[in-house]
Amino acid sequence: MLELEPPRHTRLRALVLRAFTSRTIAALAPQITQLCHDLIDRFPDAPFDLLTAYAQPVPVITIARLLGVPEDRADDLLRWSNAMVAMYQARRTPQIEAAAIAASTDFSDFMRGYIAIRRKTPADDLISTLIAAEEQGEKLTTDELITTCILLLNAGHEATVHTLGNGTKTLLEQNIRGITDACVEEIIRHDPPLHMFTRWVYEDVQIGDQRFKRGDQIACLLGAANRDPAVYPDPARFDPTRSGPQNTSFGGGIHFCVGAPLARLELKIALDVLFARCPDMRLTAPPSYGDVYHFHGLTGLLVAIR
Repeated sequence: MLELEPPRHTRLRALVLRAFTSRTIAALAPQITQLCHDLIDRFPDAPFDLLTAYAQPVPVITIARLLGVPEDRADDLLRWSNAMVAMYQARRTPQIEAAAIAASTDFSDFMRGYIAIRRKTPADDLISTLIAAEEQGEKLTTDELITTCILLLNAGHEATVHTLGNGTKTLLEQNIRGITDACVEEIIRHDPPLHMFTRWVYEDVQIGDQRFKRGDQIACLLGAANRDPAVYPDPARFDPTRSGPQNTSFGGGIHFCVGAPLARLELKIALDVLFARCPDMRLTAPPSYGDVYHFHGLTGLLVAIR
């Protein structure tokens, strides 16, 4: 879906949205809450990396449950996702490309088997719902089902991991504990997981002194838009009570992130449970960001709790 434009994008997005309803997402809340508690129950007494112990498993296990695939394959899903999204980074090499191709092949083979099973025996999961989704007599093909599941895994996991890590870092540094909806939105605005996305120019247009022609590829700097002083007063300051225009981290228009409601739900629950259970959590080492572009996340988040 990320690479398609109308009319193919319109058809595919409409079919996916029939499965990705607000009711489906809201129904995940109790499972996500319990998952967060279960992960926290396993936190060690010694300092540990919150990214691997919490920020990574919350979204990848949630996606596994949503799709209806075994949770014990979460490590494989995580490995495949990391290899595939590396293709979007500026440090791309032939080795990274080969790893991404291998991961996409492995994941496609994995999903093809589950789709075949669900075509015969539907269940209460997203794969079954996507199979049943229909728009004007058209259904998703097997290849469309596979690529959609890959998109949901990559986008639903990678961005949420980074946002959860970045947000926890900021909350710890500023000694903020109250997790409101406004606080979650400020986390997404202030330190987003994706700073840039490319798009195509549909028609000739001039913005300021810059002329764009149909067919030009442009880079939308989402991270910069989130710090626009004309829109957000004192934009570099983290303000958990900030209100006003919505952040640009989920994109906009026909490509607005399908998974935005799920991401917001996961972040709200995961942060709320984390700070309720671990109010005395503290950083034990200065966090550092990965030296990659254009994803934006931490290399580790070492913390300790009593």
